[in-house]
Amino acid sequence: MPAVETHSPLQAAAPYLIQQDWAAYTPEQHAIWSELVTRRMPQLEQHACAEYLDGFQQIGLQADELPNLKAVSARLQPRTGWQSTPVSGFLPADAFFEMLAARMFPTTTWIRSREAMGYTPEPDIFHDVFGHVPMHAHPVFANFLEHYGKVCAALTSADDLERMGRLFWFTVEFGVIREQGAIKVYGSGLISSHGECTHVVERGAGLEIRDFDLDQVLEEKVDTGNMQKVLYAIESFDQIYEAMKDAESRLG
Repeated sequence: MPAVETHSPLQAAAPYLIQQDWAAYTPEQHAIWSELVTRRMPQLEQHACAEYLDGFQQIGLQADELPNLKAVSARLQPRTGWQSTPVSGFLPADAFFEMLAARMFPTTTWIRSREAMGYTPEPDIFHDVFGHVPMHAHPVFANFLEHYGKVCAALTSADDLERMGRLFWFTVEFGVIREQGAIKVYGSGLISSHGECTHVVERGAGLEIRDFDLDQVLEEKVDTGNMQKVLYAIESFDQIYEAMKDAESRLG
C-alpha cells in the first residue's frame, strides 16, 4: 500500500502513514467484520461503559461493513479533535507517542482471517477501531490520551517509559469503571475480546478488581500472555486524567 503524502508535523511517524483503500476490501472481509461486531455487541450492550456505547454511535460504526477511516475521522474530529489515522502496522514507541500527542490514533487497516477470529497477536482494524476509537469521542478520555502521548514522547528513561506503559495497559487496554454500582469495561483489550471480557464479567478464577491507585498501577507487572489477574477500577474518567497529571509530575 503506498505511503500517504502528508504535510502534518509528524516526523517519527511519517514513514508509517498510509492511505486506507476501502474499496479493496472483499465481501469476505466485510463479512468477518460483521461477524466480529455482532458477536461482541450483545455482551457489550450490557457490560461496556456508557461512554463507549455512546462513542460507537457518534463515530458512525456499522455492523455490516468495515469502517471507512476518513468517515470515522470526519465525525470524530469535530467532537474531540482526534482522527483515526491509517498506518502500515506496528509503530516504534517514538512514532506511537508522537501520533497520540497530535490526536492521531494509529490505526491498522487489515482485518484478521476467519481462522483467527478469536485472537490475533497483532492489532487489526477490529481491535483498533471497534476496541479503541469509540472512547476517543469522550472529551475527558480524549484529553487524557493526548496528554499521555505528550508526556511519554518527552521521556528518556527506560524505567519511566515502562511504568507509563503500565498506566496505558491498565486504562486504555484493560480499563474498567464503576458505573451505578456495577463494573463496566472500557479498555480496548476487553471491548474487542469476548474471552477477556467474559473473564471480567464472570469474575474469572484468580481475578482481583482493585480500586484505581496510581502508585500500584505504575508498579504492577503486565502479563500479556494470560488472562488478567489484577484490574483497576476507576470511578470516572476525570480520575485517570488527574492521575496522568500526577504521573507527569513524578517522572522525567
